[in-house]
Amino acid sequence: MTVHGSSDSVSHWTTSKAFHDAGRSHLLDRDHSLVAFNERVFSWAARPDVPVLERLRYLCIVSSNLDEFFEVRAEPHLTAKRADDRDGTYTVESFQRLSVALHQLVHRQYALYNESLLPALEQNGVRIISHGDRNAAQRLWVKQYFLREVRPLLIPVGLDPAHPFPQVANKALNFIVRLGGHDAFGRSNEIAIVKVPRVLPRIIRLPDKLAGGKAVFVALTSVIRAHLNELFLGRTVGQFSQFRVTRHSDLAVDEDDVQNLRTALRQGLVHRHYGEAVRLEVSSGCSEHLSHFLLKQFDLPELSLFRVSGPVNLVRLTQMIDLLDRPDLCFAPYKPCFPRQMDLAVNVFEQLKHSDVVFHQPYESFDGVLAFLRAAVNDPDVLAIKQTIYRAGTDSTMMDLLREAVRKGKEVTVVVELKARFDEEANINWAEMLESIGAQVVYGIVGLKTHAKMLLVTRREGRSLKRYAHLSTGNYNPRTAKLYTDFSYLTADPALTADIDNVFLNVASQIKLPRMQRLWVAPFYLHRRLIEKIEQVAQAAALQKDTRIVVKMNALTDEALMHALIKAGQQGVQIDLIVRGACMLPAQVPGWTDNIRVRSVIGRMLEHSRVFYFRIGQEDELYLSSADWMNRNMLRRVEIAWPVTDARIRQRIVDECLTAYLCDTKDAWSLQANGHYQRVNADGSAEVHGAQEALMALHGVATSPRSTTAG
Repeated sequence: MTVHGSSDSVSHWTTSKAFHDAGRSHLLDRDHSLVAFNERVFSWAARPDVPVLERLRYLCIVSSNLDEFFEVRAEPHLTAKRADDRDGTYTVESFQRLSVALHQLVHRQYALYNESLLPALEQNGVRIISHGDRNAAQRLWVKQYFLREVRPLLIPVGLDPAHPFPQVANKALNFIVRLGGHDAFGRSNEIAIVKVPRVLPRIIRLPDKLAGGKAVFVALTSVIRAHLNELFLGRTVGQFSQFRVTRHSDLAVDEDDVQNLRTALRQGLVHRHYGEAVRLEVSSGCSEHLSHFLLKQFDLPELSLFRVSGPVNLVRLTQMIDLLDRPDLCFAPYKPCFPRQMDLAVNVFEQLKHSDVVFHQPYESFDGVLAFLRAAVNDPDVLAIKQTIYRAGTDSTMMDLLREAVRKGKEVTVVVELKARFDEEANINWAEMLESIGAQVVYGIVGLKTHAKMLLVTRREGRSLKRYAHLSTGNYNPRTAKLYTDFSYLTADPALTADIDNVFLNVASQIKLPRMQRLWVAPFYLHRRLIEKIEQVAQAAALQKDTRIVVKMNALTDEALMHALIKAGQQGVQIDLIVRGACMLPAQVPGWTDNIRVRSVIGRMLEHSRVFYFRIGQEDELYLSSADWMNRNMLRRVEIAWPVTDARIRQRIVDECLTAYLCDTKDAWSLQANGHYQRVNADGSAEVHGAQEALMALHGVATSPRSTTAG
């Protein structure tokens, strides 16, 4: 059983500012790598062969990703801008280089939006019209809408010593206005702020009778701009601009100094929207006077200012996609099959006694996970259910099943990770609900996030108790399971299920973790086991044995693992890394990483599975995992990796998740020696093969054909 992948041509090593040497052996810069990832996502918005509403959706995804980047990653750079930090990771120069890259990407976004997507939408009967393009009837309707729906919710604030600059929330829409004349008290205070409530839709569809046979929309910003004068009666509206400020939003709670983590986090959520400002977005026509006023107000440098030719929040344009019923402008619908290895006519527990079951989401349905849990809930012989929850979403069938299990008298233990970034509130709500009905809820271990995805069922069979488990590389979230590629693994293996039970005991009671039989567990020894496995393969290569390492993950930033891979490659190991997002390991650098190839696959689905493959001669091992190769996953989270021991299942994972992606010539990008990504088969010389496309064809259920006109 082997994995074969082709080696891309080697580019010459060039000096690049994306590299840095602060004792890190010329590893790539993580934040620049994240920007490069978003450039690859952006490429889908620019592709004319993609349906136009999907192109718009990809543009919105890039904007959403950039929002999170600023909320989480920008603050250290700004701190360095004010005073260089000591270890040299963030400097004034690094901030400047990163700002240039981000400004370039944002400029490309709005250029594509205005010059390509808007014309393409109009060609397909979809228009977003400005005030100047509206006819008299449309202007009247918009004015009535403003007076009825918008004006009652707006309270302009004129700034003076008694009315200081209002607290504006993270990513909220606002207007700044420079006024002429005098207020009601004869004063000439000239600056006013208009905060726009989040409850207002950012895109509004005009009635069909006013649309001339097309789908016509107006942006909320355009509606407010057209009627600013009506907010300031007796004053003259001069310069104005929409603006949005992004704030640092990574919750910081000193877990060692709080009595109740849930209460502390809920209090922290109140303040998240008002963290330190890290980015300011204004209209491209915003005057220097107003932009400088805002920069000073938020204590931001000039490079944190982004002038945009369009709405300051492109993400909200997804509302327009939802308001349109135009399947011809979207991807053809995909309907996954029910997991092929699962037989609905056979009791799932009886099936697992004979063999493990694996299914590949979203090509196969998440319904397989729900079927397993539902069987446990409804089986009178099931005594206990234990589960981890990291990102379950706000509307979860799985939570309903756990609630039903409690009602039926089963012992239900749920490890809820309260610190799952941007899902804290949903998880707190689930924890409180489960506790209120009698489930045992624990929040994991102080200082660690519980990121492992585990579901353990204990069933009485005769005089003994038998365990059954579900493990996953992804989250227990039915919504994202339709978009994220992950592996679900069902097993009754006594050694593996005993290990899982011990991890639950460790997390709940913090007892010492016994020696594991199957699982590799972080933060205890997953990191060490991976390094040992890489070194084992490297030693075999040094003895002239045929060796191979193929790893698929979302991010590669852990320095110890990267150095182990580099050393293994120098010993002769052929290494292929399939890394969707940030990758700090330079590939194919002559004399250094010649034997290491890095590729990223960006497709219709979000690549999310973690698969680790090691081969020496004819002996191979494969592990599935919840962990990316990042320092935080290895040392600051509870993570697991488990071996796939069934040769038939192992070969299937190799075929579908490794070989297929190494042969992708449609959606793959290759990391070059100069630190830049290049589209595989950019010249179209090779036969086009898309891994995701092939897997959808393999596992999908036939649906009615639907046009996918790109527009």
